[in-house]
Amino acid sequence: MNLLTDKIRPMYFRYLIAATGSAFVYSVFGIVDAAMIGNYHGPLGNAALAVFSPIWAVAYCLGLLLGVGGGVLFGNARGKGDEKSAQAYFSVTVLFGAILSVLTVLIIGFFRIPLLRLFGGDDTLIPLCTDYLSWILFALPCCIFVNIWSSFLRTDGAPVLPAVAVIAGGCLNILGDYLLIYRLDLGIRGAGIATAAGLVLSNLILLLHFLRKKNTLRLVKARLGLLREIVKNGFPTAVNDLALGILAILFNRQIMIWLGTEALAVYGIATLIATIVQCLAYGIGQAAQPILSENHGAAQAGRVKECLRCGIETSFVLGAAAAVLVFLLPEPLVRLFTDPTAELLAIAPGILRVYGLSFLFLPFNIFATYYFQAIMKERIALAGSAARGVVLSGALVLLLPAVFGPGSIFWAMPVSEMTVCGFLLLFVRRQQQGSVTGEEDKR
Repeated sequence: MNLLTDKIRPMYFRYLIAATGSAFVYSVFGIVDAAMIGNYHGPLGNAALAVFSPIWAVAYCLGLLLGVGGGVLFGNARGKGDEKSAQAYFSVTVLFGAILSVLTVLIIGFFRIPLLRLFGGDDTLIPLCTDYLSWILFALPCCIFVNIWSSFLRTDGAPVLPAVAVIAGGCLNILGDYLLIYRLDLGIRGAGIATAAGLVLSNLILLLHFLRKKNTLRLVKARLGLLREIVKNGFPTAVNDLALGILAILFNRQIMIWLGTEALAVYGIATLIATIVQCLAYGIGQAAQPILSENHGAAQAGRVKECLRCGIETSFVLGAAAAVLVFLLPEPLVRLFTDPTAELLAIAPGILRVYGLSFLFLPFNIFATYYFQAIMKERIALAGSAARGVVLSGALVLLLPAVFGPGSIFWAMPVSEMTVCGFLLLFVRRQQQGSVTGEEDKR
């Protein structure tokens, strides 16, 4: 497959099937994981997963920071015919991925209880969270490297292997969940063991690429100063997941102050659904990114525009489908994830329907981040990510319940996603019309 000469639409949909297919399968595995925990422990299990979610967000964020940042620069360098620089970006990415993996394990391991309290846990939820963390802690580097390997493998012409790795790891996770949660009666601790085993298997499968003849990735001596470029370029996408963690902390604390544990359990379900939609949106961005990066590096503006059009179309189709599903089936979704109490079932449909409106705009906002990174407009990408993930949404989470009452807190996401969508659409249009000002061109 030649990213510079093959027809854009068929190539894009081939990458899309592999990327979103693996994301969808990964999401299904996440649903099964959460459903088993929720049905074993009840709403407390869902609340514990909500408290734990910032840790997942941090690990995923670090993987995207380096994987997307390095992958975009790798693709642009190849598009320009600069193979030496491409391999240098790969090498620095792998080195600092290893360093950040070790630091993540040490920090979370030593400060687990204060961190879980910061994330909204109380004396009831923290024991469940620590049981879940006890095994996952040592598999967090695998979570980071799944994103690093996958990003470079797609750019190296191997979009299918990441999907195979995710499917295999997820199948092991589900089998382990059933055996360890129910058959061995280990509960949430068993889910942690199964998840860790699945992450390890996924990494082992991804590493098989380096044994193939088609592999062109190799480690070389490189300037460590390249890390600054990698982080700068990957930061906008990483902010999407980092912000998910920050928002989870703000939501968890505000919900416990204003509404209580039942509402937190519903929010936990909402974030699980949002994570599924976000993973599928990442699939759209990851399908387009190698094509966009290499063709932008080769100055093929027409091919970049065609790929952009494909990404926008699929983003809004995904967003509409997700929003309709949540609006029509809130109660079945709740029952899928937990054995609900009467109180939880009474409040859940309203919360999920409001929160689900954000799904209309979320996929495009994620895709736009990948697009602007791929064409080296990282400041626009960062502005959009920060606004939707931290600045605007965070302010609304803090202000809405104080001004309009507790229930209004769940409007924070639809309002912020819709606002950022308008902002990003404006910049996409200006970029494509060639009417961006000189200052914006420098970005």
